[in-house]
Amino acid sequence: MFQRYCLLLSCLATLLATAPAGAQTYDVRASTVNYDRRERAALKVQVESSASWLRDYFQTWMKDNYAIKFRGGGLLGVGGNKTDPLKAKQTPASTVSGKLIDLYATTVAPSDSVAELAVFGGFDGSSFFDPDRTPTEFNALRTITQSFANAARLKIYRERIAEAEDLVKKADKDKDRLEKSTNSARSNTSNNLSKIESLIKQNAADRLQISQDSSALLLNVQAREAASKRLQQRQARLSGLERK
Repeated sequence: MFQRYCLLLSCLATLLATAPAGAQTYDVRASTVNYDRRERAALKVQVESSASWLRDYFQTWMKDNYAIKFRGGGLLGVGGNKTDPLKAKQTPASTVSGKLIDLYATTVAPSDSVAELAVFGGFDGSSFFDPDRTPTEFNALRTITQSFANAARLKIYRERIAEAEDLVKKADKDKDRLEKSTNSARSNTSNNLSKIESLIKQNAADRLQISQDSSALLLNVQAREAASKRLQQRQARLSGLERK
């Protein structure tokens, strides 16, 4: 069990080693995005994931926590591509405002290990939230974005732990397979050595038997020659007696 946890920690260390340095990861900051050919105030946060993972999880999280459904940038919100802004037009968001609002989100990947989410919005297509003109709504949007970032961090690390546990399970299976293979080979080797030892003893006994049989065969040949000679002599005597 101790070895299993050591392997799990090793896998986690390998996974976490890819995490980018810097305090900005998972910390929301005020920034701007270019939308509809103008710079809009936005809240940005970097997450240790791919852009597609971040885009999908943000939509799921907003739907589960605020009942806000985003649409892509295609015709009637259908289709489009992963770089199009997500849009939720004239949607209720009581934590931001008592009025219906427009919400937008974009995701990009500044590096292979980090994706960035930008969240912005407004009352309509001509009045976007701004930290100076609409500080209440803008700060509420910051709170939502930070809550999402915290949830994303937990989800990512849970997924990494699950990934590490899968690696440990795979290593355990490989260990069991290798141990069975090793034990089988050892058993076969032991059996083969036992057979070899038995065959060596049998060969030694066979060589002794061959030596003994060879000596006995030589005596047999000699005895047969003597018996044959004695038979010939007796046959000759019998023939002599029959002629008298």
